[in-house]
Amino acid sequence: MRTDRILARLEQEPERASNRDVPRMSRTRKVLLASAVACYAAIVLAVLVSDRLVHLDWQVMLFRPYKQWPELHAALDYFVVLGQRGPTAVLVAAWLGWRSWRQRTLRPLLVLGAALLLLNSTVGSVKYGLGRLGPHYATTVGADEMFAGGDIFPSGHTANAVVTWGILAYLATTPRARRVLSLVAAGFALGVGATTVYLGTHWVSDVLLGWIAGLVVLLALPWCEPLIAAANDWLLDTRDRLKAGRRPAPLPFPIPPLPAVPERLPSTAVPDGTATAPAAREPAGPVPPREPVAAATGSRPGGTGYGGAPPRTYPAPRTHPHPGRSERSPAGPTGSRRPQPGADRAPRTAPVGPGGRYGHTAG
Repeated sequence: MRTDRILARLEQEPERASNRDVPRMSRTRKVLLASAVACYAAIVLAVLVSDRLVHLDWQVMLFRPYKQWPELHAALDYFVVLGQRGPTAVLVAAWLGWRSWRQRTLRPLLVLGAALLLLNSTVGSVKYGLGRLGPHYATTVGADEMFAGGDIFPSGHTANAVVTWGILAYLATTPRARRVLSLVAAGFALGVGATTVYLGTHWVSDVLLGWIAGLVVLLALPWCEPLIAAANDWLLDTRDRLKAGRRPAPLPFPIPPLPAVPERLPSTAVPDGTATAPAAREPAGPVPPREPVAAATGSRPGGTGYGGAPPRTYPAPRTHPHPGRSERSPAGPTGSRRPQPGADRAPRTAPVGPGGRYGHTAG
């Protein structure tokens, strides 16, 4: 009963505007975004070209912080969960879902979805593109371990902590709440990054690049606000239309048309009613008439085949339009075009002269 009273009271509260402080892509934000992208490229080049940052990575790794302060290991194992994508996304989505219900809008949830989509696409592609191995899987001391089949650079825990907790400050509706939530998000992001270095799961350069990667996603979010607003209006309008029993509205953004389906050829039918494969197109021009098909019965008398089956029909042998060499008529009254073999010789039946067959007499 008490829960029903609380929900009924909340339903009576006036609707709050959630888009009055939508961040814009101002000149200051563009300068910050360009600076963050430049730092991103500088860190990647420092790992690929320079040896100073890689040397720092190996110094911290060989120092093994988890062995220097082992009493912190158990607590930091739980604290690093605040940077994992699954648990943090569920916690933040639950809070933003409550805000969406209170404000009668889906914008908070849509902003979270857009931010996670940008994070996964950018950080994931760089991870697998560079292929760096982590400290526990390093093979050569002093090497950068790049392009070795790993997926550690930049740190996904650190970037996810920046984006997931930074969304709360991004969606704040008052300046004071934005400042407080920004400090909370910065504390979680710095703590998660330092914890991964303590546990030995990331290099120092991984954490630096993870902080910058998460900051780039937050700074680029205002470019997605027009699409988020259009999707929010379409979803709410579709919900109202479905409640009223009407068809949903078309999508607010165009969808590319499907490729054209090629024209199907007509199929030929057989006497039993089944259709065969499409008939091939015949070449243009006059088609010579076909030879009639002669029916041949089986070997049993009575016009039936073996076992009482209907007689089989076989096509008559097709004659070639051109006669064979032996069937050709002579080219003229003198005989064939080609001279016959032995035409210049005397026939065997000719009479033998007085000198015999070979022109001399028997001795």
